[in-house]
Amino acid sequence: MSDPLIIYPEGCRKAVFIKRYKRFTVEAYLDGEVVGVHTNNTGSMLGLLREGQEIYISPARNPARKLKWTLEVVLPSFSWIGVNTAVPNRILQLAFEAGVLPELSGYTHLKREVKVGKSRLDGLFTDESGRLPDLWVECKNVTLVEDEVACFPDAQTERGRKHLLELMDLAAKGDRVALFFFVQRNDGNCFGPADFVDPEYAVLFYEALAAGVECWAYEAELSEAGIGVGRKLALTQCR
Repeated sequence: MSDPLIIYPEGCRKAVFIKRYKRFTVEAYLDGEVVGVHTNNTGSMLGLLREGQEIYISPARNPARKLKWTLEVVLPSFSWIGVNTAVPNRILQLAFEAGVLPELSGYTHLKREVKVGKSRLDGLFTDESGRLPDLWVECKNVTLVEDEVACFPDAQTERGRKHLLELMDLAAKGDRVALFFFVQRNDGNCFGPADFVDPEYAVLFYEALAAGVECWAYEAELSEAGIGVGRKLALTQCR
């Protein structure tokens, strides 16, 4: 296992999931009390959130925040599953700085959250020597696995389809473009678009590949110590 690039903050605790009752809020039992827990994951988290499920939560960095905890990981018996959607973007930057992603070899600078059209893409990598083309990267968090295939998305995603179109436009202009899928669980052996969840996204995904968009799917290494980058997953069809 590689050294973690993200270290969980001090004070993380295990709790028991009760229910998700708002888009960004779940309830959990912690030390016998019901607490509100923030989640930044707007996906369905299909098959993950079951009453009585053990979860891993971190204390809020801002002590004045209404919800004092953040949902980091769901803990079924077979795998740690990371559900914090801020992680892939942070991992991309830290992996670049640590030199652990071969796809980024030769690039010297990263600019985050760069505006493209009416939205923003997660990263723009450049090479100060000018020898390499500009590289645009959009990050996605993956928590769904079906029949040992890690799949994205876990819910209909108009935003995800929009990002594919934007990446295709950039590829047509001669830039290098990629999707970085960070699979925050370790029971998938390959990766593919979830056509059984969002068939339009799956069709557009393959059109994007044909247009020159690269697919980087990497498995996370999760433990109580933190999050690292594991093996790269091959591309396949989910069904």
